[in-house]
Amino acid sequence: MLPEPILQDFRNRASTAAHPREMVIDLLRAIQEQHRWVADEGVELTAEILGIPVIEVEEVATFYDKIFRQPVGRHVIHVCDSICCWSRGGEEIAGYLQQQLDIALGETTADGAFTLLPTCCLGACDEAPAMMIDRETYGNLTEERIDKILEQKRKDLNP
Repeated sequence: MLPEPILQDFRNRASTAAHPREMVIDLLRAIQEQHRWVADEGVELTAEILGIPVIEVEEVATFYDKIFRQPVGRHVIHVCDSICCWSRGGEEIAGYLQQQLDIALGETTADGAFTLLPTCCLGACDEAPAMMIDRETYGNLTEERIDKILEQKRKDLNP
């Protein structure tokens, strides 16, 4: 699930932490970085390393929309659906992304390149409408800007 040095590091940190529960997201993210999503085995491993019940890890894993509990594309696009983004054209941007990718929100493209997900806020209200691809935020979105971003992401997948 994780390379042994990373596992050992988390075990060492958990054994000396006053509150190992605080490491849940860090450990889930490490697993996700290896596999692009967190399977049930990852939740169970996290609980075992941190010495907490599986249900507590599952609660965290399903609460945060940046932890993926099912397979996703190689690039995950979170399109902001907050009031700031929606009031500045976010609904049209979401529609344009769906059209360009030929998928609905919550789906992955047939080639596995992109997953499109709504998110409640990206903290980029001053640049609304906004989206995040993987961990990079893009604001002041227009159709032309989206086309350029998607073109570059496709190039990154097929150098």
